[in-house]
Amino acid sequence: SITCSLIALLSLSAPGVVSLVVPQPNINATVAQNILLSVEYSCRGVATIEWKHVSSWGTTKIAEWKSGNYVNISTVYKDRVTTFENGSIQLLNVGMRDAGYYFITVTEEYGTNTYGTIIVNVYEIIYEDLHFVAVLFAFLAAVSAILICFMWLCNKSLHLFQKKTTHKLTASTTEEIELETIEC
Repeated sequence: SITCSLIALLSLSAPGVVSLVVPQPNINATVAQNILLSVEYSCRGVATIEWKHVSSWGTTKIAEWKSGNYVNISTVYKDRVTTFENGSIQLLNVGMRDAGYYFITVTEEYGTNTYGTIIVNVYEIIYEDLHFVAVLFAFLAAVSAILICFMWLCNKSLHLFQKKTTHKLTASTTEEIELETIEC
């Protein structure tokens, strides 16, 4: 755009002018996803870049570095942040606590600085809820199958018991009839 080009031209010609472009100021992510907090800065001198995270849990400094020099990443983010020369950072394996505001400050060696903000929303994956329902359904189906088998076995046992009882009754009535005919 024309504005960005003018700022870039000014920053190359005049010391103390810093420009910062944030192409995506709002990022939606899901838990365990990697996100890129993308920015692009320009300045005539050496710049210091600083990233901070602000949320309901407080403010945390993520990283600070000078272009082409040192990188200082806080211990909380040590294994989860990658820095880039253009000022961007990549945050690995985001969690619910990573939701909030991310502030970048670019300060030129002459003292001029500029700020940018990126809002990150982190959502939990709802597939976990569906997984719970599927497991519950499978459990209930298994219990139902076991109960049906148990009822079938009980029914078979009852039929066998009734058959034996009927057979005994028939045999004893036949003996009584035979005994009665003999007595006459």
